[in-house]
Order: sequence, then C-alpha cells, then structure tokens
Amino acid sequence: MSDAAAENVVLRVDDLQKSFGGLTATDHATFDVERGTITGLIGPNGAGKSTIFNLISGFYEPDGGTVEVNGTDVTGMEPYEVAERGLVRTFQTPRKLEGMTVREAMLVGPRNQPGESFVRLFTSPGAVAESESENLADAERILAEFEIDHLAEQPATDISGGQMKLVELARAMLAEPEVLLLDEPVAGVNPTLAKKLKSQIRRLNDRGTTFLLIEHDMEFVMDLADPIVVLDQGTVLTEGTPHSVRNDQRVIDAYLGGGA
Repeated sequence: MSDAAAENVVLRVDDLQKSFGGLTATDHATFDVERGTITGLIGPNGAGKSTIFNLISGFYEPDGGTVEVNGTDVTGMEPYEVAERGLVRTFQTPRKLEGMTVREAMLVGPRNQPGESFVRLFTSPGAVAESESENLADAERILAEFEIDHLAEQPATDISGGQMKLVELARAMLAEPEVLLLDEPVAGVNPTLAKKLKSQIRRLNDRGTTFLLIEHDMEFVMDLADPIVVLDQGTVLTEGTPHSVRNDQRVIDAYLGGGA
C-alpha cells in the first residue's frame, strides 16, 4: 500500500481472531475503513458483527490480529484508551443514565475532562470551571443542532428509545471522534426518527466524521453506506459498493443460509 493510501485509512482491522470456548466468533477478519467514508458492516445473524465492534473498541481482547486507529496500534487497550485515540462507539441498546437529565447525560461525553481528576478539583478549580462551562456550551449547541434541545431538562430515563439513540449520537459527538462506530442505530426506531438519524449521520459525515455502522435494515444501510463490508461466520466474505454487494451471489447465499 502506498503512503498516501495508508494515510487515508483511519481504522485498520488486520487478521482479527476471537473464540469463545469452541466457538470461533471472529476468524482472521481483515478490512480497512477509509477516512471520510460511511462504511457499512453487514452479515447474517451470528456473523460476528458485534464481536468485531467489541474487539475494535476495546471491550474484548482479541486472541490474535491487530487494530490500528490512525496508524496507532490500539489492540488490547481499554475502551477509554481507544476513545482517547479518536475512536468512539454507540451501543445497540443505549444505556440510560439513571438520575440524570438529558443535558447531564450529554456531559458524560467529552474526553479528558479536568474535573474527573480529584487533585485538579483542588489545585486548578479555575481550569475545571472553565472546562465545564465550555462543555456545557458545546452540549447545548449540539442538542440544538440535533433538534433535541427541547429534551434537555427531561429525565434521560423518560424519553423514547429513538430519542435516546439521537441523544447517544449527539453525546458521542461531544468526544469529537475521528471515527464513530454505530451499533444498529435504527433498530427499534420509528420511521420518522430513523429518517432524522440518517440525516444527522450524513450531516456529520459531511463535516468530516468517519463512520463504521452495523445495521440489519438493508434499505437504510444500502442508502447510506459506501463501501459495505460483508461478514459471514466471523470472516470477511466480500466488500464493495452497495450495488456490487447487493448483487453478489455469495452474499445472497450467506443471508439465505443464515436465515436472515
């Protein structure tokens, strides 16, 4: 690969392997995510998509292979360490934060907050207050950009699942990720909110955020993502444009065989 091509890769998954007992969940999976793309990761049920996400984001430690973010090997790092390198993820089922309003839940998102250090609360109270003020302003701005600022005072546990997915996406943007992993962003979401989520992903991509997303809604992913990586039985079956993937007989067979 040329130096120019290598610089354009924001996420590299190389020969990734993971087994649970006698079950091989990830079988020498290899693919790249290029900077500025919305890359789809699809496959039948049990193909290993969620395992790949957990390996990439540090929630699982691989048995073999490597993960690189912007050329830095993050294999085996803790999730917060991976996030510090610019890779952030959402979850299929958003985690509602008990006892918090939506605004307060948003403020969990920013990275490297000085107020997280007990020592700095006492040694640099001015810097802590300034950082918190900036984060609050950013949270208010992003809530407005996502058109959910009217939810700011709502308890995070009281909003709908679709609204929570919008909040989770908005919160992830407070971490200023270079690459954002979305785990089934429209699963269980009504069509109106799904359309809003799609438009927000496109807007953020236009502004420079790279996406890797898992999604079972084929219409959603085929309309939004390019390229698409297809997993089957833990390995990469093929990758290409939505058109080429949709018409690949191997992909058709894998989905029919997987019952998806």
